[in-house]
Amino acid sequence: MEASGEHPVTQEQVRVRQVTHFQTSWTEGQAGAPGTFTVQLILDQGAEEYVVRPTADDLDVLYGLLRHEEAVYLDMNRKVLIFGNHAVG
Repeated sequence: MEASGEHPVTQEQVRVRQVTHFQTSWTEGQAGAPGTFTVQLILDQGAEEYVVRPTADDLDVLYGLLRHEEAVYLDMNRKVLIFGNHAVG
């Protein structure tokens, strides 16, 4: 379905990769400043990588979803993580 006036998205324009592994790290900030979390997403068994830098609150939710969903995908063009593949109903 496309919105009025928009061009349809072709299959060649869609770049979705499966997240097969992830690595979480934390880097210390300056004294008294918060550190920085980094999550490295390994896509399609190492075919590509993608890095996200979530806030501490977002990391808590993201880590839970990455650990507990059976399948996680990344839409590379839209920069959207897609969690699960669930049947309707």
